[in-house]
Amino acid sequence: MNVRHPLLFRAVIAVACSVWGSSASAQSAGMGCLLEAQAGTSRHVLVCPGRIRITAEAGARYSLADRNQDGVADGALLRRKALLLETPAGSGAGFSVITPQAIAAVRGTKWAVDVAGGTTSVFVVDGRVAVQSPTSRSRVVLGPGEGVDVERGTDPLEVKRWGAARAAALLARLGE
Repeated sequence: MNVRHPLLFRAVIAVACSVWGSSASAQSAGMGCLLEAQAGTSRHVLVCPGRIRITAEAGARYSLADRNQDGVADGALLRRKALLLETPAGSGAGFSVITPQAIAAVRGTKWAVDVAGGTTSVFVVDGRVAVQSPTSRSRVVLGPGEGVDVERGTDPLEVKRWGAARAAALLARLGE
């Protein structure tokens, strides 16, 4: 994650493909992702090359990105609500989620990113995720059971072990 946020943000915007609403399958197919229906829910799951799975909370607003322009999704721009990402080790190298408050990059893992009320929360189920604040240049690496809340500003990021109730509440919104 040695990337300057404004440059990365512009790269994502330039090649982003919106994937909410009824056009999700057609738009994500252009990046090699397939939409899996989740019977009885309003969530959807995208399965992308490299066995990357992205579960979107109902009402989530996000876009997929192809920053290196190879036709394969390698990032997401999340504006509202939560995504659960499953990136098997070695398959999602370089996959990142960019929010207004943070950049979170995968290290082969299962992790959730939530944007609400001016805060980005990142929680790791398995593996490792690097999280950076673009305004303070503060950076941390999260392990299993750890999370961080990122707000605009220059405060250093503080890694915390999430309680079972908080982790379960976020994961339940994502069908876990």
